[in-house]
Amino acid sequence: MAIEGALQDVSLADICQLLGMGRKTGCLSITDRSNFGYIYFENGRVIYASVLNRADRLGELLVRNHVVTRKDLSDAMEKQAKDRGRRLGQILMAQGSLTEEDLKKYIQLQVEEAVYHLFTWNQGSFHFDPDQRPDEEGIFLVDINPDALLLEGARRVDEWSLIEKKIASFDVVFQLDKRPEETEGDVELTRDQKKILPFVDGVRTVAEVMNEAGLVEFDTGKALYGLIQAGFVSRAGERSTAAETGGDAHLQEHLNLGVAFYRSGMMEDAGREFEAALEIDHKQARAHFMLGLISFRSGHFEDALEHLEAVPQPAGRSSSVQRNRALVLELMGRYGEALEALDLALEAKPDDPDIHLLKGIVHLKDREANKALAELRQYRTSPKLKNPSAIYYAYTVLASAVAGDLEYAVAVGREGLGHYPDSGPILVNTGAVLERRGEMAAAEALYKRAVMVSPPPPQAHKNLGDQAYARGDAEGARAQYEKAVKLSPRLGDDIYLRLGTLAYKENDRDVALLLWRRALDLNPHNDAVRSNLEMLESG
Repeated sequence: MAIEGALQDVSLADICQLLGMGRKTGCLSITDRSNFGYIYFENGRVIYASVLNRADRLGELLVRNHVVTRKDLSDAMEKQAKDRGRRLGQILMAQGSLTEEDLKKYIQLQVEEAVYHLFTWNQGSFHFDPDQRPDEEGIFLVDINPDALLLEGARRVDEWSLIEKKIASFDVVFQLDKRPEETEGDVELTRDQKKILPFVDGVRTVAEVMNEAGLVEFDTGKALYGLIQAGFVSRAGERSTAAETGGDAHLQEHLNLGVAFYRSGMMEDAGREFEAALEIDHKQARAHFMLGLISFRSGHFEDALEHLEAVPQPAGRSSSVQRNRALVLELMGRYGEALEALDLALEAKPDDPDIHLLKGIVHLKDREANKALAELRQYRTSPKLKNPSAIYYAYTVLASAVAGDLEYAVAVGREGLGHYPDSGPILVNTGAVLERRGEMAAAEALYKRAVMVSPPPPQAHKNLGDQAYARGDAEGARAQYEKAVKLSPRLGDDIYLRLGTLAYKENDRDVALLLWRRALDLNPHNDAVRSNLEMLESG
């Protein structure tokens, strides 16, 4: 006999409990008038559940949790497109990418999440058809005790009533206000909080953070809620998928695939998807932004700048776009324009202390040490900042030294090492200032600490090499220089000049010629190298 009614009169939890206790077999259909879901029972136990218009995230869950590779998933999806009768899990198992045990684990997770989602519906109607079984071929059925679902579902409904006050929609974007390691005392994050924290960047929506971290809705919401309550993250805005794509499903598919490929390091595939998105909408903001990032990572700065400047307004004036644009301009040596871009970023986010830090770095590269110190001071004194970052200390040491205040530079360096004892840049920069003050042994001690860091900064090896070279230790200098160029082949022309000189002194003219030519490639204006080459080639 069929059972039906309204969710306003009987809760879904009560219905499931009744069907479980009665050991019923059949399909419970639920609708909230705008969506539709169903739960299949067999002898009172849940064997399958699904909600329409709810993305099937099996593939993404498997990739994000490192069960299958992105390439395995892409291959399986291509096969599925050719053979619509086969399900994704079956294809992954057939090609040897997935075990039956893992498939069952993640399908059960999907089924449980579908049921928990249905428990949140408190309006609409339900209908139970006895003896109905899933008619879709290839569905992997599970076997779940409904009592366990009811207990967990009730707990989640209670917790979600609090969570949704802070996270009303998965289209909301959150930003990182401070890092847990910058707070006083030990802060113990949960496993899920550690997973999502790297993706809370003021750009990704909650849904995108969830997909990236490989979590489900409730776990994402709970982890994010805890970070909000602790003051680590705050709401930055909201981005609706429909607003982004104008409701164009084909366009959204290209964007989603592009983002997935980008985050998996498949830059060529990501670029192809974003280019396809621009063919549909040549002003699509996210496609231009992501193509800018891809070009930047490929070292094509002109292309990166072109895409970032093509992002239409108002998105084009956002902090994230302008900060990335500033970074590209900085690396191109266009410091004035980089500072203008950072000023626009500051207009968009006036309370972001990191922008002052970035302005300080650009001013220092532009040889404006006093302006750099002024911006670094604004970063340091920001009321939103609890503890300065390691980058702040590293650049403040440099800026103070360039401004001529060596005493303050050393003091800042030592303070920074108190907070970040294993920071390679702080160790190297403070060592360089000590060396400039004539404290060679103290500088060497810091350089030796720096080369023990993982990964070691190349400059630390170079500085140790310079010290060995100055005291006539040719073997020690060569060993340190070779380690430096192995880590960073383009570290500087002077290192190749000295390596060439060491080879020449040992009568290895061919090696000296090779090394000096390398130095000249890096700096065509190095007159010392040019003179050495002319002398060697004429001899």
